Amino acid sequence: MKVHNWVPLYLILGMALWLRFPEVTRAQTFNSTLTYAASAVDNPLKGLVPYAGEHRSQFPHSMEFNYLPLSALVVGPAKYDWQPLEKLLNDIASRGHQATYRIYLEYPDKKNCIPKYLIEQGMKVSNYVYQNNTPLPPAEIETPDYKDPKLHMCLKDFIAAMGAKYDGDARIGGITAGLLGTWGEWHTYPRMDLFPGKEIQTVVMDAYQAAFHKTPVLLRYPAGPTEPNYASNHTRPFGYHDDSFAWATLETEKKGDEWFFLSLEHKAGTNAQNKWRKYPIGGEIRPEAWGKVFDEKPDNPNIQDFQTCVELTHATWMMDTGMFQGGQSTTRKKRAEEMVRRMGYDFTVKSAELTLRARSVQIKISIENRGVAPFYAAWPIELMIADRDNRSLLTFALPHTLNEISAENPSQTWTAEVPLQTPLKGSSKLLMRVANPLPNGHAVRFANTSQDADLPGWLTLITGMKIK
Repeated sequence: MKVHNWVPLYLILGMALWLRFPEVTRAQTFNSTLTYAASAVDNPLKGLVPYAGEHRSQFPHSMEFNYLPLSALVVGPAKYDWQPLEKLLNDIASRGHQATYRIYLEYPDKKNCIPKYLIEQGMKVSNYVYQNNTPLPPAEIETPDYKDPKLHMCLKDFIAAMGAKYDGDARIGGITAGLLGTWGEWHTYPRMDLFPGKEIQTVVMDAYQAAFHKTPVLLRYPAGPTEPNYASNHTRPFGYHDDSFAWATLETEKKGDEWFFLSLEHKAGTNAQNKWRKYPIGGEIRPEAWGKVFDEKPDNPNIQDFQTCVELTHATWMMDTGMFQGGQSTTRKKRAEEMVRRMGYDFTVKSAELTLRARSVQIKISIENRGVAPFYAAWPIELMIADRDNRSLLTFALPHTLNEISAENPSQTWTAEVPLQTPLKGSSKLLMRVANPLPNGHAVRFANTSQDADLPGWLTLITGMKIK
């Protein structure tokens, strides 16, 4: 019998691997338990939101808001000039902030907000003095005929074009649907005879639903199938914005308060009440409560408790002017920072583990959201093994995103494995970050003592790893 002098292939491969990775003869495991600490007040896509402008010295924030008239963007039938919106978005982005904005057709004391061609084609416009303009005095306003089919077509085409151009734009944190009613807030009170009815509301919602799949869109009023004035929206993929926050938010069961936000949400049913689980809740603190809402004992008895409003609505962001004006006391600022931290998400990493093998690195991370709402954006998570001087030895993406941490499962443990092309040597550390897609935007900062400990925007997970 002839004997063949050969070596099994698996032995050859094993020998080659040993020669390439002689330092790693067996797995090494490193782990750590992280400590909770207060998170950043200006974490992205949450917190207080000022009107667009330079306000960074007044109160921490990551978003800015502003309005634009529809006439500035719609210059003819299906003809658009996007420069006013581009200017707004670029200005806000230059400060490292995301924008939220609203387009309107009517605004007290502002003229020529309606696209000119609609008027030239015969659309009726009502001119009158708007009385419900608190805290400003009554002012003239121009209200379009919301029943006009030409306006319906204009809004449908405009929203489709805006979605095609801006859906998923990194400069935008969210859009309030706007377009209908005074300030784009879907009401004309007390002129209910001029109210934009269910037909045009449906046109606008259908258009937004078809055009926007990444950028959040928020509606002013929760509405179920039995709501008399508002087209049903409780099952649509939109969030809500409460623009009388901490004033007309909590249910009171008093006659005349049926329009308060949580009353409408409760009336609209379970789907509306659970919107926050998938879509953000925003809004604006009522002008009468600006600044004062963060005092221990506000001097106006109509101001509702801010923390209770946040917890029950699961609010992520709120427009505000009070904390962005000068003269705020240190006590008020401190209380505001504490309360704003409780808005939206609040992520903390509880533990981390790294196992180094001959051909791969395995990662295990336990993370928890202690906030009142999820993180709604699918931003990538990046991990880095760095040397003692914070130079990258290996950088890779975690196959998860923060929006996977749902309201139903706020605590999760993620694992990942990445192959090694070259061996790792010496002392090193493991870091993690969630980078903002806006190039100079705020990274998500975690509620841990080791956040930014070694590199700005990075959470240090494990230190002192000595790879043999």
